[in-house]
Amino acid sequence: MHELFFDYLKKNSSVPLSEEEKALILKSFSPFKLRKRQHFVQAGNHCKNLGFIIKGATRQYTVDDSGVEHTAGLCIENWWVCDRESFVMSTPSIYHIEAWQDTEMLIMSRSENLELMKVRAFSEMVHRLNDKNNAANQKRITSSISFTAEERYRDFVASYPELIRRFPQHIIASYLGMAQDTLSRIKRQLLQR
Repeated sequence: MHELFFDYLKKNSSVPLSEEEKALILKSFSPFKLRKRQHFVQAGNHCKNLGFIIKGATRQYTVDDSGVEHTAGLCIENWWVCDRESFVMSTPSIYHIEAWQDTEMLIMSRSENLELMKVRAFSEMVHRLNDKNNAANQKRITSSISFTAEERYRDFVASYPELIRRFPQHIIASYLGMAQDTLSRIKRQLLQR
């Protein structure tokens, strides 16, 4: 399990790891498993851990007063899962994060995460990923306020083709902020062209 993370770290950092740093990383992460539909975080609880997905998929969502679920995030292998606000600020989460498939991950606490920031390779990786995450969030905001439903779907397919294969249409529609019927219509129209 840890070797997969070390491969990921190597791809996302130019700084080599010493044996001492590798040992610190091994000590900081704990293996963690979720069965399909089991929660990593439930709304109202504090998100105490940051998870790195080794195998499986998760979904982050809220539920409105009418009981409608709104998908905020989808994660698969080699992605991080967490409610960042709750994790960093020690506040109750507004999200549910559940395993969409049986999921294996490596998790660490906030204090372990802060300790690993002393490891240059880990710190560089976090900074690179934060930059990518900020760019992706900015793109998603622009998409949600400026793009048509069809443009949002086409952009999503181009950016995240692997998520289309891993999550059902109603979850993709929720993530894109549209009704499932709307997404079905868009897909039919695209096929007819």
